Amino acid sequence: MIRGLDLESKVRLLTGASLWSLPPEPRLGLLSVVTSDGPQGVRGTGETPHETGLLAPAPSAMAASWDITLAERLGGLFAKEARRKQVDVVLAPLVNLQRTPVAGRHFECLSEDPLLTGVLGAALVRGLQGNGVAACVKHFVANDSETDRTRYRSRIDARTLREVYLAPFERVLADAGPWSVMGAYSGVDDGVESAPMLEHQRLLTGVLKGEWSYDGAVISDWAATRTAAPSANAGLDLVMPGPDGPWGEALLAAVRRGTVDEAVIDDKVRRLMRLAARVGKLTAPWKHGEQPPRPPHTASPGEADFAILRQVATRGTVLLRNEAGLLPLDAGRLTRVALIGPNAVLPYLQGGGSAYVPAVRTVTFEEGLRAALPEQVELTVHRGGSSRRHAPFIDPSRTAAPDGIAQGVRADFIDRDGNVITSEVRCTGDWGGFGWVPERAERVVLTSRITLVEPGTHVLEFGCAGRFTVELDGETIHTGDDGRGVELVLESSHSHPATHRHSVQVSGTPLDLDLAIDLHVVDGDGYGRFVTAHLRHQPPGPTIEQEIADAVDAARHADAAVVVIGTNEEVESEGWDRPDLTLTDQQHRLVRAVSAVNPRTVVVVNAGAPVLLPWAQQVPALLWVWLPGQEAGHALADVLFGHAEPAGRLPWTLPARAQDVPVPDAIPVGGVVAYTEGIHVGYRAYDRAGIEPAFAFGHGLGWTTWSYDSARAQELSVPAHLPSPAGGDGLHISVSLTNTGTRQGREVVQAYLETPDDGIDSAVRPLAAFTTLTVAAGESATATLTVPLRAFQAWNDQAGRWATRSGRHRLRIGRSSRDLRLALDIEVEADGTTTTLRPARPST
Repeated sequence: MIRGLDLESKVRLLTGASLWSLPPEPRLGLLSVVTSDGPQGVRGTGETPHETGLLAPAPSAMAASWDITLAERLGGLFAKEARRKQVDVVLAPLVNLQRTPVAGRHFECLSEDPLLTGVLGAALVRGLQGNGVAACVKHFVANDSETDRTRYRSRIDARTLREVYLAPFERVLADAGPWSVMGAYSGVDDGVESAPMLEHQRLLTGVLKGEWSYDGAVISDWAATRTAAPSANAGLDLVMPGPDGPWGEALLAAVRRGTVDEAVIDDKVRRLMRLAARVGKLTAPWKHGEQPPRPPHTASPGEADFAILRQVATRGTVLLRNEAGLLPLDAGRLTRVALIGPNAVLPYLQGGGSAYVPAVRTVTFEEGLRAALPEQVELTVHRGGSSRRHAPFIDPSRTAAPDGIAQGVRADFIDRDGNVITSEVRCTGDWGGFGWVPERAERVVLTSRITLVEPGTHVLEFGCAGRFTVELDGETIHTGDDGRGVELVLESSHSHPATHRHSVQVSGTPLDLDLAIDLHVVDGDGYGRFVTAHLRHQPPGPTIEQEIADAVDAARHADAAVVVIGTNEEVESEGWDRPDLTLTDQQHRLVRAVSAVNPRTVVVVNAGAPVLLPWAQQVPALLWVWLPGQEAGHALADVLFGHAEPAGRLPWTLPARAQDVPVPDAIPVGGVVAYTEGIHVGYRAYDRAGIEPAFAFGHGLGWTTWSYDSARAQELSVPAHLPSPAGGDGLHISVSLTNTGTRQGREVVQAYLETPDDGIDSAVRPLAAFTTLTVAAGESATATLTVPLRAFQAWNDQAGRWATRSGRHRLRIGRSSRDLRLALDIEVEADGTTTTLRPARPST
């Protein structure tokens, strides 16, 4: 069929048709394949106004469940959402590693460990693709931080690249066969080839398509492609978004010059047709002018879908500390509960950037607790001070369009000749997004009259992107002259612009101010043309000290105090990395003050990535609830009152001190991010340095206690060269354990592998296998774990292959990387044709 197409038609198929869709081709029966962002839910294409969707807990929360079955179920739910929104490819999961805890997209990653990331990533892919929707595994590869992300190169030695950063991708390919893979913005220097990722032939064609026999499509990250022939020859198959981009005529010219072989183009078209066939978008050919088939409509989200999200949130909640068994609280014995903290008032439900999903509904922490508590229980809510850098968006009631009739802000869209094309009025201070600026508009002028009433100091805050002028009562107070285009999108300046604060003193008489913001329209390439203007306002109000005092007084008179602290969209987002791991000082003061007056204080951390908790060992109970998605309030109530067990385990290490963090930042030096720590990422570095973290990788308490009774292994002999030792079968371990508590519990059994002293630099004790099981109180059960053969191998760069490490290995089995209860020695013998693994002695 491809042979019937001319070269121009084939090349046309290799660049997107729009921001989210691929080009159709009637002669091939190729329907338009539609993509959507997806790590926290399926956002959709934006073509349906005010479209909402299911908002899942952040991927790090899913990973904290360590639950393969639940991850696959969540993938299936994403597929259902995708079909409802007529989406064929969900741009998820993200299987980069949490190399540094300050990474802006840390919450979007699954774990700092390659095995946990790969196994759960594969489960999500199976859930999606088992229901006919393609996963797009991203971002291949070593795109683990945001600072200067479109330009830096990750310098990684070959062994680290293979054993740590390529490992999750290899595992997902082996276990789930994803139908598409996304290439990263950044580049890689692997010691042999140094190139932007989309031009890295050794990794895209040599490893991914060659060595791993990947038959799917390689898709560019949005606006990441910069060249024609180099990226085409390297192995990129599809440039997104479209219809413009660096391929098109430039790629045609490269083929005609002989720089790119037409067979390379044909291979790309076949891969895209294969993707279309897998998602049901390859049909019988049709003629131009005919209507192609349309997918059926599916039902809107309902309570059964919400229940899955609620389960993900509770199962991922980590009980870090629970002194004297404070949790769960007995709701029937409570008369007054104080819900306190900035995140109690305004929960942070999802991370910022491309993962954002307008939720079909949200349940706040206050709403969840009110629904769960008996009617006679008094619930009071107290912020305890703001934790935000920025003022809130202005209350529309304070604004009036220039005509004095309509409330809000007026936008005049002006062409290059200075003529007003059209106008509109909106009741909001948030002017942003894509798709609303008329085609001929060159400037957008926002005008409004702002009325400030309360006596005292008001703060007006203005944030704009690109080139702009802000005037207040005819005086210029803020300007910008950034002439960049799509770069403003890629670094998230379009959604989180830098701001300027302007203080206004109001005495006894209300004050009117005339505002004018003149914005030059930004050309965002495939994202479209846009402007950004944020109008924020902070009226006079109580001081932080006064708010803390109010919260402390409420806690003093409550039967229990629940203090919810954490991050927000100013802190965790795509587009930038955090400067450090600190929370605002006000939050630390609040926790200490409340816990000092109420011995029944539960501190809840609402954050996707690690933050420093210097008081962690002084509070009675400590929960980590992540960015919990739309069912946040119900999930927290389920845990607080014992309706669900907080069964999560940390998928990363929580540091005790800033100076203990192995990789404190990822700031490029000379355009290079050097992975000098090698294979010692995350908890491996803590183990190597002998540093005690605040809470270890894999830690989590739950409602009960456990004894680990015994472990045994089955002997295994396999051919020395298996097709895919990254996944599949391996050494089977049986672990007997007993629930020694008074409640049913769910345990995550973890096995870590110590390798022989054979002269190879090794991680002290990397995760080798894990499983979960639920056991009734007082009962015993047997858990079965499978240690992949890859765990017993190391990458030999000189030979260019994996080599089995013969000798005695020790499996350490327990509840976390630092709470290990059993040991099992395994003797490994490799003679070149057969690899044999056998238990060396009984467990101890």
